[in-house]
Amino acid sequence: MNADAPTDATAFWEGRYQESHRIWSGNPNVALVDVVDSLIRDRGMVPGRALDLGSGEGADSLWLAENGWRVTGMEISRTALSRAAEHAAERGIDDDRVTWVRADLAEWRPGASESYDLVSACFLHSPVEFPREEVLRRAASTVAPGGVLLVVGHATFPAGSRAQHEGHTPLPTLDEVESALALPADEWTTLVSELRTREGRAPDGTTMTLDDAVLVLRRR
Repeated sequence: MNADAPTDATAFWEGRYQESHRIWSGNPNVALVDVVDSLIRDRGMVPGRALDLGSGEGADSLWLAENGWRVTGMEISRTALSRAAEHAAERGIDDDRVTWVRADLAEWRPGASESYDLVSACFLHSPVEFPREEVLRRAASTVAPGGVLLVVGHATFPAGSRAQHEGHTPLPTLDEVESALALPADEWTTLVSELRTREGRAPDGTTMTLDDAVLVLRRR
C-alpha cells in the first residue's frame, strides 16, 4: 500500500466514478464469461442466485441476469449503482433479476442465511486500505453446497499503472490467495487455478496485454 494513498473508501470511489460518465468498458469480465459458460456447458451447472462483489457500473451483474441468474450486485459507490440501475432499465432487465445493494465490503458481514450458487469477486484491488483476504473468506462462507466461488485478480500490474511506480504491495499469487482463504480441503474442490492472458485497452486507447489470475473453487 502506498503511504500517500487515500484512506476514505467511499470518498475515493465516489470521486473515481464521478471523473467520467463511464469509467469501465461496459463489457463483462472475460474470465467471468468463460468460467460461467464452462460451468454450464461442461459441468451441468444451472443458473441460480449470484453475488457480484464490487459490481461497479454493473456489466458483470447485467450479463449474469441476461443469462438466467438472479443477481445481487454489491458496490460502495452510489454513483456506480445509479449507473448500473440505468443500464439495467435500458436493457429491459427487471428488478426481480438483479438487485443493487450499496455496501462497503470492508464492513460487510453476510447474514447467516445468505447463500448463493455463484459468488464472483473480480478485481477487488484498491488503492484504499482494504481487507481483501477477509472479504474473500466472508464471500466463501456464502457459497451454497455445489456452488462456486470465482476470484479474478491482476497477476501483474497493467502497463502504465501508477501502482508499478508507487511502492504498492506486490500482487498475491494464486497459491497465496488460495492459502489465505484457508478453506477446508474436504469441503472444497479447486476447479481452476491458472494465469490467463487477454488483450485490453490502455487509457490512451492502445492495445495492451493483461495477465489475469483466475481461481475457481467449488463447494462440495
